[in-house]
Amino acid sequence: MSGGVDSAVAASLLLRAGHEVAGATMRLFCHARQDGPPRPCCDMEAVREARRSADALGIPHTVVDMEEVFRREVVDDFVSEYAHARTPNPCVRCNTFVKFGPLFEKAERMGYEAVATGHYVRRLRVTEGGEGLFRALDREKDQSYVLWGLPRSRIDRCYFPLGGIRKAVVRRLARRLGLAAWDRAESQDICFVPRGQHGGFVAERLTRDHPMRQPGKIRHIDGEELGEHEGLIGATIGQRRGFGVGGRGRLYVVRLEPESRTLWVGPKEATLSRGLIARDGNLLAPAEQVEIPGVIAKIRYRHEGVPCRVRMRDGDAWEVLFDRLEGAVAPGQSVALYAGDRLLGGARIEAPIPAEGGRPSG
Repeated sequence: MSGGVDSAVAASLLLRAGHEVAGATMRLFCHARQDGPPRPCCDMEAVREARRSADALGIPHTVVDMEEVFRREVVDDFVSEYAHARTPNPCVRCNTFVKFGPLFEKAERMGYEAVATGHYVRRLRVTEGGEGLFRALDREKDQSYVLWGLPRSRIDRCYFPLGGIRKAVVRRLARRLGLAAWDRAESQDICFVPRGQHGGFVAERLTRDHPMRQPGKIRHIDGEELGEHEGLIGATIGQRRGFGVGGRGRLYVVRLEPESRTLWVGPKEATLSRGLIARDGNLLAPAEQVEIPGVIAKIRYRHEGVPCRVRMRDGDAWEVLFDRLEGAVAPGQSVALYAGDRLLGGARIEAPIPAEGGRPSG
């Protein structure tokens, strides 16, 4: 229970279905700080809200110390990835290595048979037997993209009561139940980073002489020097904003080059890729269902998805070839694969495959 409306209503629905339920709130990295702006998902007030919701539902509530594993698997990984000019997705890491990892194991030690969350995703029976993950009924709230790392062996012991409900209905249910969290704001940013301060958060955890913190050249992909930047931290592939240079039209980040401290920019078409190479994948369906034409690849949380062809290479590499060119394929981000509404699995993007062919860049 995060303290928000979704997890509180999820607990209520499980109670109504006859389950024995206990609320658990994870103590994460940002709980150690009492100061700073409130964060709707995991500040100290969120813990108090979760406890109030648990009391209103008549269920026990506990705070589980996950600070060490969260810092190691999520925060340190976040900093390391940005330090190597990659764009990580900490929500994927948290779900994979915290919520459905150590938290799940702790629940088992406490005698509970399953873990439930307020994620908007559906768990349904699949043709080959067992359970699979599917997009939520409310597509605007669907969170299946950040759950591709969930262990396949644990799906049948994970409950997602909100997968078939729209968010507006969830809020109405919470208000009817008298839950204080019914109108609580939703978390929109990374929970452990102050709003809009990704670069500063990473910079203060790197040495002053780290290449990502050093000023360098801004170059057009045709080689022309356009100006200087103050540091590569915070820049991402496909990003468009004022670079302090003019005369070349709209420019987008095409590549980050820490070794030379160079920010490469170009026109939008220069950000296009015909596919990607991914690693550290996790399959939630048989491989033969992934390697068929027409599978949909999502390369960002809000990406609409693109038809593709997936090839499993030797080792752990996946080659994903798009049916059309796609922009802003960012190393470090996730690619999630779908067949219709079913989540087939996902992996971490290693490098884009350039539109003009040839070897992957990055």
